Amino acid sequence: MACPECREGLKIDAVEARRGDSIEAGRLRCPSCNAAYDIVRGIPRFVPVENYASSFGLEWTLHARTQYDSESGIDLSRRRFFEETGWGRDLRGQAILEVGSGSGRFTEQAACTGAFVASMDYSAAVEANYRSNGGRENVLIVQGDLFAMPFSRRAFDKLFCFGVLQHTPDPRRAFACLPPQLKAGGGLVVDIYRRTFVSAYLTPKRFVRSLTRSMDPERLYRFVRRYVDFMWPLCGLIRRIPRVGPSLNWRLLVADYSRLGLRGDTLREWAYLDTFDMLSPRYDRPAALAAVRRWFHEQGLVGVEVAYGHNGIEGRGRTPGGPEAA
Repeated sequence: MACPECREGLKIDAVEARRGDSIEAGRLRCPSCNAAYDIVRGIPRFVPVENYASSFGLEWTLHARTQYDSESGIDLSRRRFFEETGWGRDLRGQAILEVGSGSGRFTEQAACTGAFVASMDYSAAVEANYRSNGGRENVLIVQGDLFAMPFSRRAFDKLFCFGVLQHTPDPRRAFACLPPQLKAGGGLVVDIYRRTFVSAYLTPKRFVRSLTRSMDPERLYRFVRRYVDFMWPLCGLIRRIPRVGPSLNWRLLVADYSRLGLRGDTLREWAYLDTFDMLSPRYDRPAALAAVRRWFHEQGLVGVEVAYGHNGIEGRGRTPGGPEAA
């Protein structure tokens, strides 16, 4: 790990509590600029408690396990992780950086490869991730800022960033922060919402978000639950319309994942979660396919593949030089 301010390696300055070999409470310090960073409940902290991602902290605290395959009964997270990354199942000896962990559904998948996984999120969602994955010997969970990452440059073999870029103040600048963390030949995988004329100007989400994105997250979440419950009988009828039913429910601002095989209470839990996720973020900035492809080339990445996929647009590439990792 490195100081986000001056890039110098960090040292352990104080240990106040341990759990086995892990430091539960303590402090890291930069020997160069003397900046100090607390370790709280096992997690090194590099950002203020209150930040623009506070709504994500709430949703992943309330839905800490909702999207885990073990909870949904369907291997959605496993399939998405390996299909989107294209990585192998045995990555022992490699180091993976996850930027934007949420509650840790993809942290779990990355850790199962045997690689060392450093998993970072800007929000308090790190607490939920730590409860689920913090006990793994090959996982380090950190609360940090994508724009000032607390890691040494060129330290990782692979990096993935799912569901994050569109929720930053500047997706292009956020993307540019990712490649410097990779070794030569390191693999980068990102996704971002797809920008279209309809999504930008004609969807109800655009107009409703002008009201909801500044609401107190807890108040908004209570409203979302009441709204989903009120609409649920009607959504059940609409869902039966061949081909377009679930899409119409999304237009009504009720997240509908029935096409993925979710049913019953699980389907409704995902509706609470992703309807809130739709309306709550401060930033929601999709991108066009050509723009994402340009970002990869601006950073000098090679072997670039950009296409429509699971979360809108998926992009893969490698830093120049070095062997291509499996």
